[in-house]
Amino acid sequence: MNLPNTLTIARIFFVPILVAVLVQERIILHWNGAVITNDVVALIIFWVAAATDLLDGHLARRWGQVTTIGTLLDPIADKLLVSAALISLVQVRVVPGWLVVLLVGREFAVSGLRSIAAVEGYTIKASELGKTKTFWQVLAISLLMISIHRPWVVKWANLSLYVVVLFSIWSAVSYFNKFWRKVDVRTKQGRRQELLIAERQRRRQLLEQRPEGSRNRRRAAKADRARAGGLSGAADLPQSA
Repeated sequence: MNLPNTLTIARIFFVPILVAVLVQERIILHWNGAVITNDVVALIIFWVAAATDLLDGHLARRWGQVTTIGTLLDPIADKLLVSAALISLVQVRVVPGWLVVLLVGREFAVSGLRSIAAVEGYTIKASELGKTKTFWQVLAISLLMISIHRPWVVKWANLSLYVVVLFSIWSAVSYFNKFWRKVDVRTKQGRRQELLIAERQRRRQLLEQRPEGSRNRRRAAKADRARAGGLSGAADLPQSA
């Protein structure tokens, strides 16, 4: 277990802690005379988890420690963190439920699309739109957590959330277009390959039939000559008295 994979797994373990802190509004901490509410603690947990997302990928590429388990767990951890934060914000009545359904549904749709693409033998890499969407997701969720006890942030939090919806739909359409283009190219290549195989089989059959046709023609010519010889012999016989 290398460090990048450890960070990815740690991000998964942050998810239940984040949910528990965010939905328990009675959690209040006192530190050096300052009152720290549950939304601040949840925000810190979310930022630490989001930082592990940046750090694990960077370290894995830099140290050459990209593994199969890390490749599989990293997107799962990201989606768990974002989905858990958004659903918890619905629980505390900060985000409308339909928006969260739209965003979480998009994540599942894109994940399913990537799984189908992987089965078909090709990979759909994260686009710049997807990375931009992730940045706005972190920003929007942070502002939404801050707005729980600070009403003046609500306007900016809602605005950033609608930006997230825009980039989510835009990037999802982009991913589906990439998928269908790859499927279309593969289908055309498969059809072309089938036509080439059919043409080869047709030529092979013609080559096989050509010697057989020559042999049949030679046999027919021999039979014709034999019949012609028999008729000429009968014509040369003397007539009986």
